[in-house]
Amino acid sequence: MNELKPILQELVVQPVAFMGGLVSGLLRLNLNEDPLRSWLEKQGASPASTSGNSQNSKNSGPQSISID
Repeated sequence: MNELKPILQELVVQPVAFMGGLVSGLLRLNLNEDPLRSWLEKQGASPASTSGNSQNSKNSGPQSISID
């Protein structure tokens, strides 16, 4: 039950922002895009910025390496 405690606390403190984040995660929406980001900020949540979300998506495939 200790693992769920932080999640339940966020749900109680900011239920609208929590549910918005949960739904956007299930729909795999990008939290850094403007309409969703501004709505979450108005609700009191601060979306975590992840490095390389859309910028490095081209390089996320297999890469070749050379070993000497």
